[in-house]
Amino acid sequence: MPSKDLYKTLGVSRTASDKDIKQAYRKLARQYHPDVNPGNKSAEEKFKEINNAYEVLSDPEKRKKYDQFGDKWQYADQFAGGGAQGNPFGGASGFRSAGGNNSSYQYVDMSDLGDLGDLFKGFTGGFGGRGRTTRPRQGRDIDTSTEISLEEAYSGTTRLIQDTSGHRIEVKIPAGVKNGQRIKVSGKGEPGMANGPSGDLYLAVSILEHPVFHLNGNDINVDVPVSLTDAILGGEASVPTPKGKNLALKIPAETQNGKVFRLAGQGMPEVGKDTRGDLFAKVKVILPENLSEPEKELFKQIKEARQKRR
Repeated sequence: MPSKDLYKTLGVSRTASDKDIKQAYRKLARQYHPDVNPGNKSAEEKFKEINNAYEVLSDPEKRKKYDQFGDKWQYADQFAGGGAQGNPFGGASGFRSAGGNNSSYQYVDMSDLGDLGDLFKGFTGGFGGRGRTTRPRQGRDIDTSTEISLEEAYSGTTRLIQDTSGHRIEVKIPAGVKNGQRIKVSGKGEPGMANGPSGDLYLAVSILEHPVFHLNGNDINVDVPVSLTDAILGGEASVPTPKGKNLALKIPAETQNGKVFRLAGQGMPEVGKDTRGDLFAKVKVILPENLSEPEKELFKQIKEARQKRR
């Protein structure tokens, strides 16, 4: 089955600006969000497709690779490295290791050879000379990035990342990860030289904007719609949470629009700790529409009664 066009998934053209892409994502995310479509598997899958498309197209580098290689954009660096011309070593400015059909190719920057220069100096004395021994050298660290939803940050998730050897490794992203936090995976960077240790891989995590929740450190802010009658007489409101289960919030009589209620311990978890932030529910009073004549008459009576009390 052919893969879906990411531009079509967001409903934008290939020439769309970053602003157009963000606006399209926000609109679709609100439409297909699981909180808006509880139990709707089709909407849930659509929401995942939207997030995946936005993850690629909102990143200039990933978008450039996608435009050139399509659904194989994740292998763009391999394509570029294997297609270089004019270099007898098989790379843009480096060389590759020899082997059979299954040999792996490793790019080596000639400007970073360092002590390996001594190895070439040894050749000038003839192959029978002793030369100089190359010291072990640690491989370079690798930086990469990914985007996750707020729900994934709340519960924890995983990502498949490709290392320099072309192997895909699973990186665990802990619950409570912060926006911009870097996760270290030891020994998954570039291989070392002369039996030196490999470098490390660092995965920078970005949390996507959410149509319902707003992060503030470990705290979460959310608007809660409350009817005018419940705000005046008292009632109960349903507060959404990132874990997908709504909480019941008691609304006292004469609650003002914009009133904020604190739900302790319902925010983001703290990585490595048994503590959580808080959830702050802000009341958004919804005014009634399409009033009947008897309802309008009741409001007139309330208005007259309030005027007489002044």
